[in-house]
Amino acid sequence: MIKNTTSSYGWLAIAIHWLSALLVIGLFALGYWMLTLSYYDPWYRLGPWWHKSIGISLLLLTLVRSAWKFYTVSPKPLGASWEQKGARWGHGIIYALLFVTMISGYLISTADGRGISVFDWFEVPALITGIPNQEDIAGEVHWYSALALVIAAAGHALAALKHHFINRDATLKRMLVSKPNHD
Repeated sequence: MIKNTTSSYGWLAIAIHWLSALLVIGLFALGYWMLTLSYYDPWYRLGPWWHKSIGISLLLLTLVRSAWKFYTVSPKPLGASWEQKGARWGHGIIYALLFVTMISGYLISTADGRGISVFDWFEVPALITGIPNQEDIAGEVHWYSALALVIAAAGHALAALKHHFINRDATLKRMLVSKPNHD
């Protein structure tokens, strides 16, 4: 089942969710590690190349995911009304932080007027340059939004575990396995 139903996520939404989670965690770990590299470290230039390429890939995946959310239904939320409201806010915050982190990363990388090579397959052009202190300001925004994103994602994971172990509902299970129903 590719599409979501009112009771289950489809395999496409599940795959995009878990791939996005892995990419966010991996990008954060790589970015944090890159802060420790010296100029003469062989990864000094290779680390940012991977980080930018994966970051642009995550941006494209997030755009596809956002479009998919509008194209297909979402499963009915489970839990108390306050939990449902919290989930809507939490998801909104995660999406906002994803876009702020990726846009600020783009602004860091293109501040000097050069585009971003994505795995040497194609280049994303530098469309916005010349903002005073662009690289420094975008760098601060990128760091704090990435940190907030990882914290929000951890809260998201804890909420899913709470639903699974305390509420004993299907919130987590339906993000692991796609089950068809008769909507």
